[in-house]
Amino acid sequence: MKSKIDEKLLKYLVDEDWPVTTEQVAKELKISWNTAQLHLYKLLSEGMVKYKKVGRQNQWAVTEEGKKLKEK
Repeated sequence: MKSKIDEKLLKYLVDEDWPVTTEQVAKELKISWNTAQLHLYKLLSEGMVKYKKVGRQNQWAVTEEGKKLKEK
């Protein structure tokens, strides 16, 4: 079972056309950067999101598996 933060995070990523940074996720969900990063890594380990390191930023996007879960 996903937490409310996980659900909001997946919805936000599904609605975005481009990868977003941890900072953008934190700002959108009104949570700390550390909390956003923790939940993003949790979803990464579950295969719901993917990320790429660009310079000093982590850029996140939802996977097909994450999209399927959000559609349910």
